[in-house]
Amino acid sequence: MTPQIILISLIAYFAFLIIVSQLTKGSADNDTFFTGNKNSHWFLVAFGMIGASLSGVTFISIPGSVASNSFSYMQMVLGYLVGYFIIATVLIPLFYKLNLITIYTYLGSRFGIFSHKTGSAFFILSRVVGASLRLYLVANVLQMFLFSHYNVPFFLTVFITILLIWVYTFQGGIKTIVITDTLQTLFMLLSLGFSIYFIGDALDMNFSALVSAVKESEYSKTFFFDNLSTDKNHFIKQFLSGALIALTMTGLDQDMMQKNLTCRTPKDSSKNVITMSLILVPVNLLFLFLGALLFIYGSKMGIQFPTNADGKLIADQVFPSVALNHLPVYAGVIFLLGLIAAAYSSADSALASLTTTFSVDFLNLDKTKDTKKRFWVHIGFSILLMFVIFLFKQLNNDSIVWDIFKYAGYTYGPLLGLFAFGLLTKIQVKDKFVPLVAIASPFITYAIQYVSPKWFGYTFGFELLLVNALITFFGLWLIKKE
Repeated sequence: MTPQIILISLIAYFAFLIIVSQLTKGSADNDTFFTGNKNSHWFLVAFGMIGASLSGVTFISIPGSVASNSFSYMQMVLGYLVGYFIIATVLIPLFYKLNLITIYTYLGSRFGIFSHKTGSAFFILSRVVGASLRLYLVANVLQMFLFSHYNVPFFLTVFITILLIWVYTFQGGIKTIVITDTLQTLFMLLSLGFSIYFIGDALDMNFSALVSAVKESEYSKTFFFDNLSTDKNHFIKQFLSGALIALTMTGLDQDMMQKNLTCRTPKDSSKNVITMSLILVPVNLLFLFLGALLFIYGSKMGIQFPTNADGKLIADQVFPSVALNHLPVYAGVIFLLGLIAAAYSSADSALASLTTTFSVDFLNLDKTKDTKKRFWVHIGFSILLMFVIFLFKQLNNDSIVWDIFKYAGYTYGPLLGLFAFGLLTKIQVKDKFVPLVAIASPFITYAIQYVSPKWFGYTFGFELLLVNALITFFGLWLIKKE
C-alpha cells in the first residue's frame, strides 16, 4: 500500500468529518459545547460510545496482545457488564437529579470545594494520560506508514494529528462529537468485519472454518483459574478489574459521562449505557478473534512480525503490518480508516471533556457566555496532549492497552474512593485535607505493589485500582469531622 493512497484516504476522511462538524455545530455557544443542549437521541449516544470505549487501543493492541494473553481479555469484558449496570442504575439517576454539567460538581456539594477541585484535577490527569496514549498509537502508525515516506518529523505528525481533532471539535464540542463518534464507530466496526473477511479470503476459508481454526489454536484459551497469587490473568482478578474499570473509566469519567448527560432524560441515558455494554461483549470477542487470525495467517504465510531490540514481539504493530503490507490495497485502506476512526472517536471527546471540565470546574464559565476563554482552554489542552505524546514516544512499551489500565489504577483510584465514600456513607470530612489523601493514595498503592511480590508472593493485576480506592476511602475516614 503506497503512502499516496494513505494520504488521499486521510484527506478524504477528515474532509468528511469537517463537513459534518459544520452541519452539527448548532449555535456554538457553551451550552452546545458542554451539554449538546441535552437533545441527543439515546441510541446515537450508545452507538457512538462503542467507538469511544474501544478506541484505537482496542483496534490495535487487543489483537496483538492475543499472542501473550490469549482471550483472557474477555474475562475483563464480562466484568464490564457489572460496572455498566451500576452506572445505569445508580450514577446516571443521581447526576441527572443534580442537573450536573461536570460530574465532579457532586463532590463539591457532598464534601466541599477542595474535593470538587481534587476530583476534577484527577480526571484531567487521568484523561490527559489516556488520550495521549491513544493518540500516540495512531500517530505512530501514521508516521511509520505515511509521514516518514515524506521525511516529516514525528513532532509534526503529532501536530497534524491534534490539529485535525481541534478543527472539527472547537465549535460544536460534545454536540458535534455525538454525531461524529457515531459515524466513526460505524467505520471502525466495518473495518473490523472486512479485516476478518479479507484474512479468511487470503486463507481460502469461510467463517465457519475460521472459527474452527481459532478454537483449535493455542490462542483461544479464555478463562484462567491456575494461580490467584501470581497469575495476572486469573479470572477473579480480571473480572473484578473489568467491573471497576468500567465503573471508573466510564461512570466517574467526565469524558464518557458527558455524552450520557446529553440524552433527553435519565431513562434514555440509562438505556444507552445498558445497550452499549451488551454490544461491547461480541465486538470485543471479534477483536480477539481477529488477533488469533492474524497470528494464524502470519504463521501460514511465514510473516516475520516486528520485534524490538530484545527480540520481543511489538504487539501494537502486528495488525498494521499485516493490513498494510500483506493484504490487498483496499484492505489496507479499510484498516487505516478503521484505525483513524477508532482512535479519533475517543480522542475528540477527550479533548472536549478536558475543555469542559477545566472551563466549568476551575474557571466557572457560564453556559452561554465566555466562548473566547473556552476557545483558549481548548487550544491549551491540545498543546498539552502534544507534549505528553512526545513523552510516551520515549517510553513506548509493547502493548499500550495494558499501560492504560495500569495507569488507570493509580489515577482513577482516588476518584473511585471519593465517590464511593460520598455515596456509601453520610460522613462529612475535613474538606481541605482531601487533596492530601488523594495524592498520598497512589504513592501508598505503588509501595504496596512493589513490596507485595517480595513479602507476600502476590502479584497485582488491574485490581490495584480497588486497593487505591480503598486507601482513599480509609484516608477520608481518618479526616472525618467529629
